[in-house]
Amino acid sequence: MFNAVIDAPFGKVGIRVEGEAVREIVYLSDSVQSVTPDTPLARQAVEQIERYFEQPSARFELPLASVGTAFQRRVWQALCEIPPGVVLTYGQLARQLGSVPRAVGQACGANDFPIVIPCHRVVSSSGIGGFAHHAEEGFFRNVKRWLLAHEGIPYA
Repeated sequence: MFNAVIDAPFGKVGIRVEGEAVREIVYLSDSVQSVTPDTPLARQAVEQIERYFEQPSARFELPLASVGTAFQRRVWQALCEIPPGVVLTYGQLARQLGSVPRAVGQACGANDFPIVIPCHRVVSSSGIGGFAHHAEEGFFRNVKRWLLAHEGIPYA
C-alpha cells in the first residue's frame, strides 16, 4: 500500500515511506485511487513532487532509503547531476562512469525514486529508449516523454 497517491499530468504517482525515508516512488495509471498523505514525510514528498510539476527546475531534498548496489548508487548519483532540460545518452553516461551503456540502462531501470532521481534524462543514442524496465511503447514511455517535454525536451 502507498502512503500517498497523487494526481500527475500523466496519471498518478504513488509514494511509499519506511521509517524516516522515502522507500519508493511509482508511476501509476489514472485508475488508481488517490491517497491522502498519511505521514509528514509522505506529505513532504508530495509537496516536492507537486512543486516539480509546476516548475521543472525544482530541487528535491528528501531522505531516500539506502537501496541498490554500489554501481547503481553511482549511476543514480550521476543522474542527479544532470540538470533539468539536459539529456545524456546511456553511452555518454557510461563513458563518464567507466562502464557500458547496458549496465547504465539496467541501473536506470532499477531506480526506485523516479522524478527525484531523474532517470528520464537518459536516452538511447537512437531515440527515447526504455523507461522503468519497459522497452515497448505505452504508459511508461509516455511518462518519460511527458517528463522530458516538461523540461523543454520534446521526444516524439
